Amino acid sequence: MVRGRGYIKGLQDLENIAVGANPGGTPIFLKDLARVQLGPEIRRGLAELDGRGEVAAGIVVVRFGENVLSVIDRVQEKINHDIAPSLPKGVKIVTTYDRSDLIMRSMATLKEEIIKLTVAVSVVCLVFLFHLPSALVVIVTLPMAMLMAFISMYYLVVTANVMSLSGIAIAIGAMVDAAITMVENAHKKLEEWEHEGQPGSRVDVIIAAAKEVGPSLFFSLLVITVGFLPVFTLQAQAGRLSKPLAYTKTFAMLFSSFLAVTLTPVLMTLFIRGKIRPEEKNPIGLILHKLYEPVAHLAIRFRKTVIIAAVLIMALTVYPFMKLGSEFMPPLYEGTLFYMPVTLPGAAVSEV
Repeated sequence: MVRGRGYIKGLQDLENIAVGANPGGTPIFLKDLARVQLGPEIRRGLAELDGRGEVAAGIVVVRFGENVLSVIDRVQEKINHDIAPSLPKGVKIVTTYDRSDLIMRSMATLKEEIIKLTVAVSVVCLVFLFHLPSALVVIVTLPMAMLMAFISMYYLVVTANVMSLSGIAIAIGAMVDAAITMVENAHKKLEEWEHEGQPGSRVDVIIAAAKEVGPSLFFSLLVITVGFLPVFTLQAQAGRLSKPLAYTKTFAMLFSSFLAVTLTPVLMTLFIRGKIRPEEKNPIGLILHKLYEPVAHLAIRFRKTVIIAAVLIMALTVYPFMKLGSEFMPPLYEGTLFYMPVTLPGAAVSEV
């Protein structure tokens, strides 16, 4: 081992290092044993493609705040139009990992779920209200609130990604609550108006019904909206991951509360027409009443027993809950695998 300790200033100094002596005592210099020259950096790695030989590899790093899909599109356009045509014969650029496929798959999955949720909510409204025009009030209000949330996302530069669309998906169920309650209250008031022959027109009855529950519904949805505001205080990785969801959930609930006291009453005056079927004549309602009524009577009759049983059942869940464990981000299964093994630092390149 030859060590310089800061005195070596050129190749000649290395050549004149004595590494031993012959039997006569003459020193043997490094230049007598080897050719001394400057060499390249020690090789630390290599890249291969499909085991067919070494290649030059590169990676595109996206700046913080940039839209990943937009960057990928611009990179592909640059490669196809500017770089690829100027490469020497036999040289080509091969994409080995493209995140856009994973992003599009995840988006497609979430869009499908949002459509399913919207259809399911619409069907439930139709079945329980048992009045197609009335169900249209809810069905029209839902996409309007979602559209307003997307417009806000556009102006605040919140992209449509897995987390932001999840916020919409979470909010869908609660977004229609106000509209359903308002329509049901209008049905009740119209039933009373038709049977008792009260004064005023149908529109007057609907407006009165909307005024009766409107303020309560507005503030109840506003409370749900405010409930997500603490998420905006999260910092670092947790903040960057959760804020898009909080944004869209907050927007969706905010606009649904706004539409509940503006658009919904207008739609009710337009759509709630014709004969209103009483709630007790709804076949689905009748079945549910028969199932629920005995349970409700039993719970009221044995109040203390029901409360004690509920507390015991909740207490029993503490132990399994403590054993569940936790994780920062659940795994996503979108049909894309990216395998990156890590080896020991001292492993040889050929072995790796």
